[in-house]
Amino acid sequence: MNESEKLPLAGMRILDLTRLLPGPLATRRLHELGADVVKIEGPSEQGQDDGARQMLRTREEARAGEPGLMFRELNAGKQLMRLDLRAAEGRDALLAMARDAHVLVEGFRPGVMDRLGLGWDALHALNPKLVMCAISGYGQRSPWAARAGHDINYVAMAGVLEQIATADGEIALPNFQIGDLMGGAQAAVCGVLAALLAVERGGAGRFVDISMTHEVARHNVIPGVLLSAMGRTAPPGRDLLTGGAPCYGAYRTADGRHIAVGALEPQFWARLCTAIGRPEWIERHHQRGLMPGSEAAMALRAELAALFASQSQAHWLALLEPADCCVTPVLRLDEVRRHPIFASP
Repeated sequence: MNESEKLPLAGMRILDLTRLLPGPLATRRLHELGADVVKIEGPSEQGQDDGARQMLRTREEARAGEPGLMFRELNAGKQLMRLDLRAAEGRDALLAMARDAHVLVEGFRPGVMDRLGLGWDALHALNPKLVMCAISGYGQRSPWAARAGHDINYVAMAGVLEQIATADGEIALPNFQIGDLMGGAQAAVCGVLAALLAVERGGAGRFVDISMTHEVARHNVIPGVLLSAMGRTAPPGRDLLTGGAPCYGAYRTADGRHIAVGALEPQFWARLCTAIGRPEWIERHHQRGLMPGSEAAMALRAELAALFASQSQAHWLALLEPADCCVTPVLRLDEVRRHPIFASP
């Protein structure tokens, strides 16, 4: 038995009609689990390419006639195919492939697949064991189902973007697509795997409806708990995990870098305070009565920030890493790729 045959989805075939980031990443993850993935785009001359072919594409790639690295990374290992689903010939070809497929993933706006004659009812009748996954911004039956959107819109509507703010309420845009990656790709992988398990147990195929906005909202746990318990949302930069507790935050160092402090538990905070020569701060912790966001908490945070700003990142890491107090560097991506924890398989 070769290595690919040992993977859990070996022998399964997935038809990928998705574009850009969420769907292609989901099907790549399924391919990494052993599935054979056929990525289907429309005719290039009709402008039905996956937009990721052009995204972040360099001049050198354009001159060489190859798609951008983003497209190549997301679709590595997949079989690439062109079908015009607007034409009867293309639709018939897809239906023929769907007859023997295990999964079909699509990312069109809700209603498009039905209008093409390729919706769930048609595919389920053709192949009762097929799992169909539809990834959209707001879900297939939402009042906003037909609306356009991107990651920033989905996390904004889910109440997450409002929480990614400084103490003065200025929104920070994360260069990590929370809606696309967690709300879309990861949720789709989870839903598809659950549906495949049901089929393997003798059940019928399932329709997996992934709304990126609803999935992000479902995972907005701690602000949701605070809202339910206190009747209010957390003020920007003043809650336990957003800057209101000295023991949890990112602090600038003298060389313009940052360190991440996650000393949420009293024992880690005590180790940190001891290591930096401030044992008198040990009792000034949120589990010892220092309320996050209070005047006293913000004053202590300012003191800690001034201390960290007095020395370089390397100085603090050399001092604090042996203390094992949940302090790490804030790494650049190029540093991540060189770090020993990512070198091991």
